[in-house]
Amino acid sequence: MPPLFIVADDHPLFRGALKEILTSFPEGADIVEAADFEGAAKALVDHGDADLLLLDLSMPGTSGLSGLALLRAEHPSVPIAIVSASEDNQVMARALDLGASGFIPKSSGFAEIREAITTLLSGEVWLPAGVSLDASGDPEIGALITRMKTLTPQQTRVLSMLGRGLLNKQIAYELGVSEPTIKAHVSAVLLKLGVDSRTQAVILLGKLGIDPERGIAT
Repeated sequence: MPPLFIVADDHPLFRGALKEILTSFPEGADIVEAADFEGAAKALVDHGDADLLLLDLSMPGTSGLSGLALLRAEHPSVPIAIVSASEDNQVMARALDLGASGFIPKSSGFAEIREAITTLLSGEVWLPAGVSLDASGDPEIGALITRMKTLTPQQTRVLSMLGRGLLNKQIAYELGVSEPTIKAHVSAVLLKLGVDSRTQAVILLGKLGIDPERGIAT
């Protein structure tokens, strides 16, 4: 049986390039495509047995790395590899700290992406050759990621929506729950992150390399 891949990227041409690489393997590939974060989340719900999710950080519907944190929390058994235009060591380190199994720069060649996917399917972590994460550690960022890992999936989702600038009423509508429930989630998120306000929570997201206005990792 060919492996099942979810390819989540808002650029059709790049999705097409990834599909070409995936179908070049001898065993072939079953591929589910998603053009935004909502589509990626739905694909994981519908295909919880996927062998690998290839996730772009810069997609509509999420604030960069917070989307990774959400999907990782909700689907811990599915390996997630970030496929990004960023080649910043700190972004790579943060992605791995938040649960990614690998990081593939979009500038990688056909053979390198094939190698990365083969490595990831074998259960190993993959990073570009020559990349060192030793110098990218930041105690403050490390502490923040540790606190984020204490959030429940629903709290992580709420945090992501706070980063997108949504109000409690809007979050309640999107999640199909009451506004008082969202208020309780927001209070829990602020407590776990050790901040006093929504604004401070969004500032912390910025320290993770997330730009809430544009929804991309910086």
